[in-house]
Amino acid sequence: MTDISPTLAQAEAAAGPALTFADLELHPLILGAIADAGYTSPTPIQRDAIPLARRGRDIMGLAQTGTGKTAAFTLPIIDRLIDGPRRTRALILTPTRELCVQVEESFRKYASHAPISVVAVYGGVPLDPQEKKLRGGVDVVVATPGRRIDHLERQNVVFDDLEVLVLDEADRMLDMGFAPQINNIVGQIPVYRQTLLFSATMPPEVEALARKYLRKPVVVQVGVRSAAASTVTHAVYPVPREKKNALLVDLLTSKVHDSVLIFSRTKHGADRIVRDLEKAGLKATAMHADKTQAQRTRALQDFKDGVTSVLVATDIAQRGLDISGITHVINYDVPQQAEDYVHRIGRTGRAAKEGDAYTFMSPDEIGMVRTIERMIGTPIPRVSVPGYDFGTVAAD
Repeated sequence: MTDISPTLAQAEAAAGPALTFADLELHPLILGAIADAGYTSPTPIQRDAIPLARRGRDIMGLAQTGTGKTAAFTLPIIDRLIDGPRRTRALILTPTRELCVQVEESFRKYASHAPISVVAVYGGVPLDPQEKKLRGGVDVVVATPGRRIDHLERQNVVFDDLEVLVLDEADRMLDMGFAPQINNIVGQIPVYRQTLLFSATMPPEVEALARKYLRKPVVVQVGVRSAAASTVTHAVYPVPREKKNALLVDLLTSKVHDSVLIFSRTKHGADRIVRDLEKAGLKATAMHADKTQAQRTRALQDFKDGVTSVLVATDIAQRGLDISGITHVINYDVPQQAEDYVHRIGRTGRAAKEGDAYTFMSPDEIGMVRTIERMIGTPIPRVSVPGYDFGTVAAD
């Protein structure tokens, strides 16, 4: 969870005193946990969504990455469950294992003073430990759709008393083909419930999902959905595809880069980049779907702890992951979807901190870069590096 950006903070100051979490009338035990975490002021999405969620309204929350969406639903859910009966009353569906774990950690952090139990349920690890926790009773289940289906089929948990369903990163779940699993799951939970849908974008598929499962939802939108973080400095490096690895090594060895997240289009490409960086003496690790869950967890933790300064990932890392302190995001491959550019670079420039986003553009990727520029509404400066530039013109 992050503080309000300077521009928004200034606007709110002009309108009156800034809200605090205490103003949102959350339970005192939650306020104590928030204070322990060092936060005082809600972000715009939290400020707008939490009061509505506490009143039981269905919500469609739309905001770019890094705006504090996770706390916007974890806090009101904990507030709702804190004095109630101990049974499974909330289900959160997430697209990836990493985001599943992150949401679980958010619940544990903000319920640290409260008698709320939570379990994360995701694939890539044995079923038995998860089954034991579910059968032992839990208040909140955070799950990826596929593994949630596994446990439903085994009848490891019942949702007869479910009160809240959250569809987190809904657009990403649909992109990953989870619509059938979502429909299956929703068909087995109570019809009368509160549903909270959070998404960075609103394609027609997400609108259809909202119409199907939300009742008279309130739309909470913060910022422009296609806008990139204002604290990020952008640059495009024109470079022939066969010279991208050499340029990357040159950039990362020519000056100090504290924490670098690199996006590769393919798993094999990510592994190749790591090998080349390690040959150059840089500590790097890869994270992609071919890695075991233990390897992915270790890679992410080593990156967070600074054991490795470079994490090379496929788009598994472009959504939701809250990694503080990333100074640079490098698009080794230009993303295939323009909106994915915003999600990728949203890994840096978080909490109003500054960051840099570099994009390596080969000749066949010029059109995609120009599509991105039209979407974000501004040209991205080209940086010419002697020996690498293939002679492009400035952005249209």
